[in-house]
Amino acid sequence: MAPSPVAAVPLDLLPHLDPVDGVEVVPYDPQDRGTVPGGGREVDVLALPMIAGPWLRRMGEVPGLRAVVLASAGFEHALPHVPDGVRVANAVGVHDTATAELALTLMLAAQRHLPHHVLSQARGTWDRSTPPREPWRSLADSTVLVVGYGGIGKALTRRLLAAECEVLAVASTDRPGDDLVERVHGVDRLPELLPRADVVALSLPLTAGTQGLLDARALALLPDGALVVNVARGGVVDTGALLAECVAGRLRAALDVTDPEPLPDGHPLWSAPGVLVVPHVGGASPASYPRMGRYLHRQLTTYRDTGDLEHVVHG
Repeated sequence: MAPSPVAAVPLDLLPHLDPVDGVEVVPYDPQDRGTVPGGGREVDVLALPMIAGPWLRRMGEVPGLRAVVLASAGFEHALPHVPDGVRVANAVGVHDTATAELALTLMLAAQRHLPHHVLSQARGTWDRSTPPREPWRSLADSTVLVVGYGGIGKALTRRLLAAECEVLAVASTDRPGDDLVERVHGVDRLPELLPRADVVALSLPLTAGTQGLLDARALALLPDGALVVNVARGGVVDTGALLAECVAGRLRAALDVTDPEPLPDGHPLWSAPGVLVVPHVGGASPASYPRMGRYLHRQLTTYRDTGDLEHVVHG
């Protein structure tokens, strides 16, 4: 009989992970940087913690490692550190709700001028005006272009429809719609869709094909006053081109992710007019832990039964 697979799991995820018959779970403390997950034993599956930065560079120290389950939907940051022959799966579906929730929050905050009103509150001023040269806006009756119609894009679309928006969905290729949208447009149709958008929301992975997708030419197609919302990766947008449009007062932006990231002190995006920046907190929600626990349970069950993972993005 083959030995049971061994899975190294962060301590803070254990309360949310139901036992998996036939899989031995070995906990490790992600706060203790002096230990190696598995305690020196050979590990079949390594589950990375929510804050995985230092552990990405240590995957090669885990003996016998065969597979890694990321706790993030994005995976481009992990791939340079993956040892040869190791399979990697990203956290599909885990952060959809939290990220869509933040994207909607950013849209509402920008459309309803909440940063302006927060500053007025800090001054103790009852000010019903809008920022200079800014009209009153609403999210309702807006046309929102959702670029990246995967799990996060669909979760966002559900919320946008409830907010009484028209949603145009974009994915890598054109395909029939679903219960939310009549049609999913291919990314090659962006030039004809961007001029229709009051808001463009980015929720797609960063790949060689999506790097700089919203460049100067694409941004120039957006109508005056349009809002760019990025909950994907900073590199999907040409930062210099976006900054130029915002400084000119033609476009606005609400960004959970930036390029570079973290955004350095003194970077012009911090003070650009019409720009709202939050520090990559899209997936930071208490809901992420139980969802990650359920996802990891499925992954470990699959590995036990097949020797492989679902949603493999590398290896």
